[in-house]
Amino acid sequence: MNEDPVLYAVENHCARITLNRPEVKNAFSPEMIRLWREYLSEAGRDDRVRVVVVTGKGDTFCSGGDIRDMAEGKLRSWDMKNYVWEGVHRIVLALEDLDKPVIASINGAAMGAGLDMALMCDMRICSDKAKLAESYILMGLVPGDGGAYFLPRLVGVSKALELFLTGDPIRPEEALRLGMVNRVVPHDRLMEETLALAEKIASRPPLAVQMMKRAVYQAQTSTLRSHLDYISSQLSLLSETEDHIEAAKAFLEKRPPLFKGK
Repeated sequence: MNEDPVLYAVENHCARITLNRPEVKNAFSPEMIRLWREYLSEAGRDDRVRVVVVTGKGDTFCSGGDIRDMAEGKLRSWDMKNYVWEGVHRIVLALEDLDKPVIASINGAAMGAGLDMALMCDMRICSDKAKLAESYILMGLVPGDGGAYFLPRLVGVSKALELFLTGDPIRPEEALRLGMVNRVVPHDRLMEETLALAEKIASRPPLAVQMMKRAVYQAQTSTLRSHLDYISSQLSLLSETEDHIEAAKAFLEKRPPLFKGK
């Protein structure tokens, strides 16, 4: 029996989404994109889930679009427009709507749209054996899945243009120096390190975590005055929660807090 092109599991308050087309380097398929989007929505609705991890099966994180489809001319003009807008872009928008933190666990090559899918996550833990590239230019294309939005915000406009216009691959250590990834870890410890970070975040007050994520992104497109108004409202709401009161009591009593997510 064939496995689904995306696998989903929940453990220790962490949802794991695994891209599961290793035979084609986890290249996109319509079914993969559909399931990916659905699992993100499911994670958002599930109160058990506090953090989401995305990774790939095999030796590749994601190679993006299927080059065989490109060579055969299956995606041209309006077909391409509809494919990205009704498909891949729905993942981008689902991630924007998701208040829970999402960590990309980059287990291997992340190329083109595959790299974009990692960049749109909130954090990235990278194997020391991974290879990253904004390789669209080598296919005569532009970064169609959000890369031109996300990458300059991480590395600056000039460096982003260099990476886009050359298509040159970048090693994990350079990606770390540029701020593209949060951490580079030994390949055989990648998932261990990723889950350790995910579970640490999941152990924090979940409502505060969600509001923290939203506040950071809200601040990117806001004036200072508007942000301060927004954050004061979030702070006042959190001051009423059981988790905040429990944290204050635990601090005074010199004991670990017990967070219930309320």
